[in-house]
Amino acid sequence: MTDTIFSKIISREIPANIIYEDDLCLAFTDINPQAPTHILVIPKKPIPKIEEASEVDQNLLGHLLLIVKQVAREAGLNNGYRVVINNGEDGGQTVDHLHLHILGGRYLSWPPG
Repeated sequence: MTDTIFSKIISREIPANIIYEDDLCLAFTDINPQAPTHILVIPKKPIPKIEEASEVDQNLLGHLLLIVKQVAREAGLNNGYRVVINNGEDGGQTVDHLHLHILGGRYLSWPPG
C-alpha cells in the first residue's frame, strides 16, 4: 500500500486536529467538514478499504465502532449522528485507507448523496 494522507497523519508527517488516539486507531476532525461535527476514525493498520478487510481484522473493526461511539459521545452528539464508510470509487472513497466518518450536529436527511 502506498502512503496516503492518513498514513502521513498517523506518522505525524502531516498535522491534524487529533482528538483521540490509542494503539489501534486515531480520530481527528475532517479538514473538509460536511456537517457541523465531522470526525474521521482510522485504523493505524493500513487497510485500503472495507472490502479488503479480513477475518483477522474482526477485533480491530469492532474496536473502531466502539471508538466511534466514545468519540461521538465526547463530541456531544447526544441527538444522534451518522457513521459512514465509503468503499471504492463508486462508493465515494477518495483516500485508500479505511476510515469511518462521524457526521452530526444537525439533522441529516435521508437518502444521502
